[in-house]
Amino acid sequence: MTAKQDDVIIKIEKREVTGKQVAKLRREGILPGVVYGHNVKAYPVQMDSHSTTLMMKKITPTTLITLDLNGKKTKVILRERTYHVVTGDLLHLDFLAVSMTEKLRANVAIELTGEAPVLEEVPGSLINHILNEIEIEALPSDLLERVAVDLSVLAAADDVITVADLDLGEKVTILTPTEEVIVSVGFVAEEVEPEELEGGEVEPEVIGDEGEEVEEA
Repeated sequence: MTAKQDDVIIKIEKREVTGKQVAKLRREGILPGVVYGHNVKAYPVQMDSHSTTLMMKKITPTTLITLDLNGKKTKVILRERTYHVVTGDLLHLDFLAVSMTEKLRANVAIELTGEAPVLEEVPGSLINHILNEIEIEALPSDLLERVAVDLSVLAAADDVITVADLDLGEKVTILTPTEEVIVSVGFVAEEVEPEELEGGEVEPEVIGDEGEEVEEA
């Protein structure tokens, strides 16, 4: 039910340019960033914009990244990424240095996998994905990038998958309440047709002057 991380390495350089002059770096294909965190005095960095932007597609808030500064390596996670509101271009990255011996808390996305037998067994049934992520605690090297939930256990209309059903191993602590429902089985609402008289016409209601129904002679 878990997805471990692949090694991610980003080559960086110390950045001397700051302030408004950073815009010139971006035009030259250089992406600015900053590193701060555990036993680290914050310092500005820069890296190749194109390759880093492509790398961002597979990086999650729990991805453990190695920053390589001329051979000196620092373990970090990506704390924040800033994009241009119009063009969508990546503008800046914030890296949080971590201790490999201290646990971190993080939210991890839930990914649904497999096919639910109930969809074929029970006409009109559908899958309700209720919980999109859970909070976990683990050492940086044990953090998960996502949690896969197998729908093949949903065979009956009253079946549900809760946080209590997850097994992430001994190295990961789940902080989300165990009773929270991740997935349940629902049903497509049926449309109710208005009642019609014989001949397909709806009988109108006749109201008198005083707001009472008029009795026909």
